[in-house]
Amino acid sequence: MERTCMAELVAWKGRSGRKPLIVKGARQTGKTWLVKEFGRRQFADTVTIDFMLDESYKSLFAQDLDPRRIITQIELRTGRRIDPEDTLLFFDEIQEAPRGLTSLKYFCEQAPEYHVVAAGSYMGLGLRREGESYPVGKVDMLTFYPLTFEEFVRAAAGDVLADALEAGDMALLDSVADVIERHLKDYMVIGGMPEVVAEFVASGDYAECRRLQGDILQAYDADFSKHAPVRLLERMRMAWRSIPSQLAHENKKFVYGAVRPGARARDFEEALQWLEDYGVVYKVPRVAALRLPLGGYEDLSAFKLFCCDLGLLGAMAGLPETAVIDGSRVFTEFKGALTEQYVLQEYVAQGEQPVYWSNDSGSAEIDFALTSSRGIIPVEVKAGENLRSKSLRVACEKFCIDRAVRTSLSPYRDDGWLINVPLWAVMHSKRFALSQ
Repeated sequence: MERTCMAELVAWKGRSGRKPLIVKGARQTGKTWLVKEFGRRQFADTVTIDFMLDESYKSLFAQDLDPRRIITQIELRTGRRIDPEDTLLFFDEIQEAPRGLTSLKYFCEQAPEYHVVAAGSYMGLGLRREGESYPVGKVDMLTFYPLTFEEFVRAAAGDVLADALEAGDMALLDSVADVIERHLKDYMVIGGMPEVVAEFVASGDYAECRRLQGDILQAYDADFSKHAPVRLLERMRMAWRSIPSQLAHENKKFVYGAVRPGARARDFEEALQWLEDYGVVYKVPRVAALRLPLGGYEDLSAFKLFCCDLGLLGAMAGLPETAVIDGSRVFTEFKGALTEQYVLQEYVAQGEQPVYWSNDSGSAEIDFALTSSRGIIPVEVKAGENLRSKSLRVACEKFCIDRAVRTSLSPYRDDGWLINVPLWAVMHSKRFALSQ
C-alpha cells in the first residue's frame, strides 16, 4: 500500500538539519512496515533492532549512551556494517527500551550523520520513568494514522482514480461520483487499519475484515493492561467501550454519567487522558465562540470523543458488515456517527485540530470548525438527505463568517456563503472554502 507518509520520510532523509526521527501512532497503523519499506527504497541496507522481539538489545544502553559505542555494539551483534550515508538504523518498539529513547538526544548531538528512526506506540512513548528523559528538541516527529479515504482508494481501486481524487477536479469527479461513493461505503465499514485493508483488497471478505478488527480491539485491550496503572484500567475500559453509545445520541457531547451512573469528570479525566496518549481516541473540544484563536474560547467541560478508526468504531458498535450494500444506510447508522467519524479522521490526517460549537441554549450546533488563513471555517456534516443548514446560518450570522462548508452525499455546489462538498471530497473542503 502506498502511504502519503512515505513522502514525509523521504523529505526527512534529505533535510540538512535532520535529527533522529520518532514515528509514533496507535498500534496496527503500519509504522513498522512503512519504515522498513522506506529503508528498502532509499538505503542500501536497513538494520532493524526490535526491542520487543529481542529484549537482549536493551543492554545496548546499560552502560553509557555514547552513540558510537552503541553503533559498534550493534555491528558486532548483527555482523553488519552501519554506514552513515547508506544504512537506515531502525529502533522498533522503542517504548520497550526507555534509555534507547533517551539515547536519541546524543545521536542528535554527537552523531548526526547517522540516519536513525525509532518507532513505538503512543502509550509507551508517553511514559515517564525515573532517571530517564524524553529528548525534547533533539528529535523530529512523524505521526502515523489509519489510511485516509484517498489511500484506501489507491489500494482498492488503483492510482488512476486515487490521483483524480487527490487532484480534486470536481467537474471530472462528479461524472464518476457513483463509483467513488461505492468505495466510500466500503471504507465506512473497512476503515483504514492497514491489515484490514490488505485483507479486503485480497479477498473482499467483509466478515473476515470484521474478525481482524476484533483482533485489533483485543490487542488494544491487552495493551491497556500492560501499560496503564491498575487503578485506571477499568475506567479506561469503561470509557473506551462507551464511545459507540455516546456517539449514537443526537447530542454527541461526551457524558460521564453514560459511562457509569453518577460518574463525574474527576472520576474519568485521567483515564481519558491515557486513552488519548495511547492514540485510540480523538477528543474534539467545544468552543463558546467561532473566533480566533479557537483555543481561547475552549470550554474545558464539554467535548466529543471519537475512535481512532471508523472501521474499529463500526466493529465496536456491532454494525453489520452488510450495511454497505443497503442504500445509504451505512452513512446514517447510529445518528450519523460513522459519517462524523470519517470526516474527523480526514481532517486529523491533514494535521487539523477540529473543534465544535454550540450555542448556550443548545438550539444550534456546528459539527466541526477549522482554522484557516482567512479565519474560521464552520463545517456541518450531513449523513442523510435533509440538507437544511439552519445552524450554519445562525453561526455565520452571529460570528460574521462569510464562507461555510456542508458535506453530504449531494454533488459539489458553491452558493457563495455555503459550499456543499461531497463526503468523498471532504479532504478538499478547506481549499474550496478559501477559493473565493
